[in-house]
Amino acid sequence: MAEKPQPVQVLYCQVCSLPAEYCEFGPDFEKCKPWLIQNAPDIYPDLLKADNQATDKVSEKLQSIGISSDGAAAPPATSGTSTSKKEEVKRLPGGKIKKKDKQEVIIEKVVRNKRKCVTIVKGLELFGVKLSDASKKLGKKFATGASVVKGPTEKEQIDVQGDIAYDIVEFITSTWPDVPEAAIYFIEDGRKVSAA
Repeated sequence: MAEKPQPVQVLYCQVCSLPAEYCEFGPDFEKCKPWLIQNAPDIYPDLLKADNQATDKVSEKLQSIGISSDGAAAPPATSGTSTSKKEEVKRLPGGKIKKKDKQEVIIEKVVRNKRKCVTIVKGLELFGVKLSDASKKLGKKFATGASVVKGPTEKEQIDVQGDIAYDIVEFITSTWPDVPEAAIYFIEDGRKVSAA
């Protein structure tokens, strides 16, 4: 008579609850790696090599960094004086760098429904102008509807009904003297053109 087959013993990961062979396909393999190195080193031998290389790199970095008496890391020995770029550039989470917005007003004409035009004014808030007040003044001056809306870049802009792109420059410079005419640009055919 044939022997009865024995059930296979499957090792399950304590982090993601998948079988250890399938952890790399799970939702958080990085969290599983320490557990796999400790409990299942034969399944992922590459992790042991990568772990050893990572610890070597960390130890090299720690040896290269000097510590001063006040607890801050000592600056590397370089000749000459250099300013750190951390003061000039603001870093966002994820390592992205936030650029400072240029102080400029951009005026763009968008055609909708063949004959209807909307003039979009962006960047007035960079000169300290309240957009709600500006939209009211624009609406009264040009006898059109004007509203503050969020644009595609999640920044607020003023939408004015009608084609008033060239008349609006004189109105902006006379109403808000903080806005120089050299800082006003039109977008024509996808290019930025100075209004001055």
